[in-house]
Formats: sequence, structure tokens, C-alpha cells
Amino acid sequence: MKIIRYSRYTGQKADEIDLQELMKQLSDFLLQSGFGMDPYGVYEMEPQQTLDDLREAILRALEQGDLLPPDLAKELLQDSDLSSNGTLRELVDRLIERLMQENYVNMQPPTVTPPPRDTPGGRIGGDPSETRARFEITDKAIDFLGFQTLRDLLGSLGKSSFGRHDTRDLSTGIESGGSSKPYEFGDTLNLDISGTLFNAVRRAGAGLPIEVDYEDLMVHQAEYYSSCATVLMLDCSHSMILYGEDRFTPAKRVALALAHLIRTQYPGDSLHVVLFHDSAEEIPIGQLARVQVGPYYTNTREGLRLAQRILNRERKDMRQIVMITDGKPSAVTLPDGRIYKNAFGLDPLVVSQTMEEVSKCRRAGILINTFMLATDYSLVNFVRKITQMCRGKAYFTTPYTLGEYLLLDYLNKKSRHIH
Repeated sequence: MKIIRYSRYTGQKADEIDLQELMKQLSDFLLQSGFGMDPYGVYEMEPQQTLDDLREAILRALEQGDLLPPDLAKELLQDSDLSSNGTLRELVDRLIERLMQENYVNMQPPTVTPPPRDTPGGRIGGDPSETRARFEITDKAIDFLGFQTLRDLLGSLGKSSFGRHDTRDLSTGIESGGSSKPYEFGDTLNLDISGTLFNAVRRAGAGLPIEVDYEDLMVHQAEYYSSCATVLMLDCSHSMILYGEDRFTPAKRVALALAHLIRTQYPGDSLHVVLFHDSAEEIPIGQLARVQVGPYYTNTREGLRLAQRILNRERKDMRQIVMITDGKPSAVTLPDGRIYKNAFGLDPLVVSQTMEEVSKCRRAGILINTFMLATDYSLVNFVRKITQMCRGKAYFTTPYTLGEYLLLDYLNKKSRHIH
């Protein structure tokens, strides 16, 4: 007879760690934008990080955060060398395994070293980093980071939830759970039947037939949500990570939060992301977390041209460009395709052609709101000129308050009261 013995399951230390808290601790690492790296190294639009990099990031999270009980953290982290501390190495590897099981990261096998005849100069082997196992974050991880950023931003703004929980008539875009008010002359008779009958019964008492008088009338007041097409223009020139401050990672966080807000609360809206540097290109929102800045100039005009082409395809109530930048325009694409660059001062050619593109946006009815991450006097004046021309808004903010300003700007334009 087969005997099965049961004992108490003690589990593993790594299983007690909250993965969502770990992901929050790793967010700077997962969204890193090249800050602190060689500014003149090879630029990659989708850099791949190695598994060893992930291990080191998890180790730093364990050292700096409250993921482990104090006693256990003190015991495990006495020797933080993963090569000599087998218990700590096992804990970190188990956490990576859990991240894979929960579909936050995907592992990629190491690159096989080609034979000598296929390598330059007949060398044996190659770059050691190319033969290491790599990983990439998944769409689920990107969505989670956007959700966390949005929740933190709404919390800082004093909002406890992502939006209203009233039902909405999807055919009209009008919510049916808004407030009611007494009828006034000139109101559209969007009658609140239950409120009207309640007033009549309270005035005349219960009985049939119910006599409804003028003062009993209640009309429904709701919020109409206009549809909006937004192009988020992100400056990814090298200045975004210069001067001891990473400005691009906060911009990426805000973009992910805005994407999550639109997808979950305003599915009728659209969001496109345009990176501008020496030139400009549109990228899928899912690729934004993997993008790094590079040693590039700032071709604002080319970004505006691409944004206009995107918005001209949209049929929305409102079309807008949200531009996040910290520098002056320093490049422009010439008619023959060459890129003219001048990083010294405000070049008249670059400024004039950029302003010409701003004028085209105004004539097309496209609003431009600029979020400026610099306080230089000449740059402030330049942004104010853009604002005056397109009748938009300029926000002179910091990487730490960028998200609050941008989210409030977006939400304030989303609704208007109707009767």
C-alpha cells in the first residue's frame, strides 16, 4: 500500500516577496534612458539588457527597499556578492523565474559565437556581452508601469480613482449618471423622470394620478466627453540626460500613464508618440519603454511635420500636439534631405522654419501645448512665441512635476457640462 506523508509547506524566501512591489522598485532600471552611460557610444533604439544586469538591479532593490523582513535582509545581505553568496544568488534567480512565470520579462538565449571564418579578421569569439543571456520586458510589464505611474499621479492630484463609475450612453458619448437640477427656461428637456416624480409625490402626497407641476420638473445634467487625437512629441536629443539629470525617463513614464488612461477611460481617443532628434519618427507606444536618447540635435520642425501628417488622418473633435522638450531647436531638414545643424544659440534659419511649421499647425486647427523642462531665458521666450502663435499653453515645469501638469491639462479639456 502506497503511503503519502504530508508536511507543512515552508515555501521559499523569494515566494514571499510581492512582485508588484519589486516591479515598482525596478521601474527606473526597466525604463532607463541611457542616463549615466557613454554619451558618445553606439546608440540603440531598442537596447537589450543582459540577465546579469537584471540580477544586479534586483540586488539593489533588495538592498534599498523594504521587500524583505529586516532580520532576513540583514542576514542575506551581509555578503552582497552574488558570486560568493549562494543563498542570495538562489533568491535572486528565483525572483527572475517568478517574473518570467508572471510574464513580466522574457528571456532570450545567448548569441552563439560564430566560427573564426565568419568573424572579422578571423578572430575567435567576439564581444563577450553578445554571448550573454538577455531579457526584455513584456507588454504586460509596460502596461503595469503605466498603471502604477497613473495611479501615483492621480493620488498626488487628490483623485482616488481613474474616473467616474457612472454608465455611459456610448452612442452619444453622454453619461447617464450625472447630476440633476431644477428645470430652468432655456434648458433642453432631458427629463429626470424619477427625480420629477419624487418631487411631485413629496409635494402632493402619494396617490393616483400623480399631478406634476412646473416646479417638480428635474432635468438631467451630464458631462459630454469629446473625442481627442493627441500626438505626444518627445525630445530625445542628448541634452535630455545631460547636466546630472535624467529628464527622458520621467517623460516616458508620463507617456505610459497617459496611454493607460486613454485606453481604459477614453477608448474613443487616440495617442501617437513621435520622437524628434536629428529627424523624427513615430514609434508604437509599446516600444517607448525600450527607447534611449542619443547624441542627437533637436529637429523640432521635423517632429511637427510628422505630427501634422498623423493628425490629418484623424477625425476627432479636437486635435492636439503635446511637446515635451528641454532644449532649443538646433537642426532642420533641408529640401534636398540634408540636415542642417547648429547647436550654438538660436539659429535664425532653424527658428524661422520651426515657426513656419507652428503657423501651419494653427491654420489646420491643431493645438500645441509645450511642456518645457528648462529655464534658460532665450528658450523661455522661444516657447512663449510658439504659445502665442498657436494659442496653446506653455508649462515651465520639472521632471518631478511634469506628470501632474500634463495629466491635469489633458483631463481639463476632456469634458464640458451639458443639460
